[in-house]
Amino acid sequence: MSPAEARLREVPSGMPDAEWNQRINLAAAYRLVALYGWDDLVDTHISARVPGPEHHFLINPYGLMFDEITASSLVKVDLDGNQLTESQYSINPAGFTIHSAIHEVREDAGCVLHLHTPDGTAVASCMEGLLPMNQTAQLVTHDLAYHDYEGIALDHDERPRLQKDLGTKNHMLLRNHGTLTVGRSVASAFERMYHLERACTMQVRTRMLGPTAYPVEQAVVDKNAALFENPDRMELRSTTLVWPPLLRKLDRLDSTFRN
Repeated sequence: MSPAEARLREVPSGMPDAEWNQRINLAAAYRLVALYGWDDLVDTHISARVPGPEHHFLINPYGLMFDEITASSLVKVDLDGNQLTESQYSINPAGFTIHSAIHEVREDAGCVLHLHTPDGTAVASCMEGLLPMNQTAQLVTHDLAYHDYEGIALDHDERPRLQKDLGTKNHMLLRNHGTLTVGRSVASAFERMYHLERACTMQVRTRMLGPTAYPVEQAVVDKNAALFENPDRMELRSTTLVWPPLLRKLDRLDSTFRN
């Protein structure tokens, strides 16, 4: 490790190691979203629960591009939207509405990831929603919820309906709006979003080839769903198998997300 890399990994004075590690992981998720082309200027958002008894979470400063986000630039807020750390930026009000609703009722929501990608929004805007027409979609559809569009999410009265529609699911299509995933960790929320976004892209491309997809037997759909029904298995895969190489990829490209 070079001296410069070592400085990037120093924990700021007075900050618990657990919070700093969460900041690094969340900043990495923002950089990965930008890397995969899922970002939308300064809009959409990813939040992560700050470890500890308080219901505090981290979210992006509203006004930075996702490829500018660093661990120290993330803003800490409470469930009432009060900013708990100093920043020259505010937070996205719509982002707070959506994310606070989920963090409020889901103790397992370590991370909530929301996007407006073309393919994800296209599928969310179709009557049929996401279909289990391929292997990737079958990793998602058994754990997929839907929420009807109520306009830009500035009204806190929408939160109970969002909470009810999500329930215990970890993937959601926000109708006419975009995609959303929940994970115990940043790693699992990101991997779930990777599968959801990829499944949406596959469906869009399949539909471009014609109206009829090759059929899949329901028994096969159920068999594949059973592989991912255990959340412990998913969490272990995400945190130990998928996330470490993604962090290495970012470090090779630009390790300043750790700053």
